[in-house]
Amino acid sequence: MNGLVRKWEFLFNNTAKYKSFSSWRNSHVHIKDSHDYIYLLKRCCSRKTLKQIHAQIIVADYVQNPFVASKVLGKYIEYAAKGMEDARKVFDQLPERDVFLWNIILQGYSKHGPFADAWSYYVEMLVAGAAADQYTFPFMLKACGGAKEIKMGQVIHGQIVKSGFALDVFVGNALVAFYGKCEEVSSSREMFDEMSQRDIVSWNSMISAYVVNGRHNEGLELFHVMLNDETISPDQATLVAILPACGQQSALKEGLWIHSYIVKSCMELDAAFGSGLISFYANIGRLRPAKLIFDRVNDKNIVVWNAMIRAYGTHGHADEAIKLFSQLVDAGLRPDGLIFLCLLSACSHARMISEGLELFEKMEEYRVEKRAEHYACVIDLYSRAGLIDEAMKFINKMPIDAGKDAYGALLGACRIHNNIQVAEQVAKRLFDLDPENAGRYLILIKMYEDTGRHQDAAKLRTQLKDRKIRRPVGSSAIEVDYTFHTFGAEDETHPFKDQIFDTLHKLEIVMIDETTVVDQCVMNS
Repeated sequence: MNGLVRKWEFLFNNTAKYKSFSSWRNSHVHIKDSHDYIYLLKRCCSRKTLKQIHAQIIVADYVQNPFVASKVLGKYIEYAAKGMEDARKVFDQLPERDVFLWNIILQGYSKHGPFADAWSYYVEMLVAGAAADQYTFPFMLKACGGAKEIKMGQVIHGQIVKSGFALDVFVGNALVAFYGKCEEVSSSREMFDEMSQRDIVSWNSMISAYVVNGRHNEGLELFHVMLNDETISPDQATLVAILPACGQQSALKEGLWIHSYIVKSCMELDAAFGSGLISFYANIGRLRPAKLIFDRVNDKNIVVWNAMIRAYGTHGHADEAIKLFSQLVDAGLRPDGLIFLCLLSACSHARMISEGLELFEKMEEYRVEKRAEHYACVIDLYSRAGLIDEAMKFINKMPIDAGKDAYGALLGACRIHNNIQVAEQVAKRLFDLDPENAGRYLILIKMYEDTGRHQDAAKLRTQLKDRKIRRPVGSSAIEVDYTFHTFGAEDETHPFKDQIFDTLHKLEIVMIDETTVVDQCVMNS
């Protein structure tokens, strides 16, 4: 045993001399059995070396060894970021496959895709007579969630129940995550509530399901419940999942607590934490701490840069956003479509026309696809500056059809600059693209009324009524004892509505009394 250890120490301590597997093989170090190959596979650190080791395994006739085969397959999946072709070839050539090998290939497709291939291999597995276990089902649910195939996932759910794995924590967590990815948050919560045992992944999956689907209040409420549970403590994934909700809901207390918890727990301020904290501070209007966080993140990836650029752009610091873009390029990173979207939006709000158009042209230089939202930003750029005709010319030259966002920006500009002729053309287009949006009708109605065209305004109001198109009701929210209460206009569904309306009535009386006192003071003066 000691001799084998010394052999491997010699082998891997001389990597400068033996640059490839072939040079190792040709040296005086000889590989004797399957354990040697497994050790090599564990230490393998490149796809090229893996192929060399695999070739020698085939020559040595160890490819039939199920343990060696599983290690080779696992390694190919580890390097499968550019595709699963090599892993597929290895798997398809295996003469015998147990559930462990089937799970490895399913794990690869659930992680790297194509997700449809995971389903194909799963069916082939069942036909071959292999029984799915508690690891098979989570891999399949992950693939179904990635493809948002709700029906396929529900079939898997049914098989889970029949197989008796519904109470398994690992499987339960996968069900919570699957329904969350498919935007079935109520089903996610149902799975979460039915779990007899929960671990930190269970809580993280449910919180993430709420936040990703825009139900930030409920995510924060569940986060508070978790903090009050003495059997569980938040980890990095918990904090990363809940930070976007803190920013969206301006939950200052929770966001500051998370930042303090990160510092006190000596957690590394990595890219995930950094981007989340930058967005949080930006959303509550604190650019200085956002920039401090940005400066302290060592492994800045494109997400971190994007968070800071968006923070500057949102608060009207377009110049700073453009400077940061230059630094990003100098750092050797390649900007993506989201970066350009944030920059274009910043230039639009700052009315920096030439800078915005220059950035739009630079997208081709960096081989970034110009999508509908980028064109909409350029239209908004022209519109905010009052260049309505230029915006219309740009729309007519676009290689893609302008969407509702682009026409919506133009209609808003027509309202500001009182251009009723273009507004009518744009509104008619919007009524086709976005027929249920009452705001589009109301803008044109207001313009008609401002120009004295009351009959046209009345016709549009009649259309709104006949089509039963209603403007979304405005709402407000308040946090009381770690619980968020949302109120809509004329909303009588809240469980404490009697107390609320009673308080409002009392406030109204106080306001009337105060107004009377002021009027008397004015009259006496």
